[in-house]
Amino acid sequence: MKKIKIGVFGAGRGIDIAKNFMMLDCDIVAVCDFNAQRLEGSKKYIGNNVAFYSDFYEFINHNMDAVIIANYFHEHAPYVIKCFEKGIHVFCECISNGTMAEGVELIRAFEKSNSIFFMAENYPQMIFNREMQRVVNNGSLGEVLYAEGEYNHPVDPYDADFNKIYNYFPLHWRNFLPSSYYITHSLGPLIKATGAIPKRVSCYNVFSPEDRKSPTADYNGDAVSVITTQNHDGSVFKFTGCARFGGVHNAYRICGTKGSVENLRGMGNKIMLRYNEWEKPKFADGITLYDPKWNDADEALIENSGHNGADYITARMFLESVSKKCQPEPPFDLYSAVTMSSVGILAHRSMLEGGVPYDIPDFKNEQMRKQYEDDRLTPFYGTDGSTPTISCCSNGDYKPNGEQIKMYKELLKD
Repeated sequence: MKKIKIGVFGAGRGIDIAKNFMMLDCDIVAVCDFNAQRLEGSKKYIGNNVAFYSDFYEFINHNMDAVIIANYFHEHAPYVIKCFEKGIHVFCECISNGTMAEGVELIRAFEKSNSIFFMAENYPQMIFNREMQRVVNNGSLGEVLYAEGEYNHPVDPYDADFNKIYNYFPLHWRNFLPSSYYITHSLGPLIKATGAIPKRVSCYNVFSPEDRKSPTADYNGDAVSVITTQNHDGSVFKFTGCARFGGVHNAYRICGTKGSVENLRGMGNKIMLRYNEWEKPKFADGITLYDPKWNDADEALIENSGHNGADYITARMFLESVSKKCQPEPPFDLYSAVTMSSVGILAHRSMLEGGVPYDIPDFKNEQMRKQYEDDRLTPFYGTDGSTPTISCCSNGDYKPNGEQIKMYKELLKD
């Protein structure tokens, strides 16, 4: 089998992803980033025998089979569409679309293309989430009624290294990120485990800005979005976007008619599996606390990969889809990616309107998606100079004060 030739668009996170494809014996043939410093830094990992570009439209004409899309969080869609138009396969970082209109455009372009699209959502492949999927799939929990997901990632506001790497100028997207938009790490594992697709969403936020003496340019003072969905099968999900309350963790829970399974906050990868005493499987305990196993032939490689091994598995799944010439299963396919991204977008609107529920369109239905074809509301500044058209925060008047921004800029210089 010939080696897959892969290009990288976005030399920050994109290079971390590329390392996994190199472990899988792919050729990284081109890297593109407008930031010269990042391009230069990528050579340490990729080597010099690779083409380097600062212009995407030159990069996309390079001879390659697939592209890792890892540019700014909210600006993936236009570049994915260019890949579709050229028949290039896409491994796209989260989210797929920054606006509702982009979601419609993505799907229309995809339906004219032969490209494989894979949403690079890695959290379903973490060891505890894989184990919860196994438990749900064996049917012992009964009918799934309810599930929870929390992606909680507080950051020290005085952490200069974090800002220099991830949030390095005042109009950076992280400074205008609504709490509900960074959604796939909490929602993706729930869809993967249960197969349920959100059909209606509502949301409430908690406003709790950073200390007014901290160095920041963040215009979102919300600490968490609490999002609820009613799903196609009648089940309900409750989950966060990117939260920042005390005690960093990633926590998931799935509840059925007979039992429940969850990973335990603050206890590594431990799983708790519980059944109703009168409905537990033969030879099972009512409550079992245990460490899951990978049970994977590539365990040595997995354990050397990022995000607790999930980066390697996700890359491997993409290559399997390319090899078999078939689209991935939910939540990694494009329809799921646009649905998840749109849940985050519409959850934010729900919150701004006091929790009013929004219906999630069926993006396979042209008539349903048509209603959003001109919807370009965005909380972000664009690299093209475009400005926000909707508030990123539950308190529309909130913004960092002049002293905070001054300290933030000084932090970046140190």
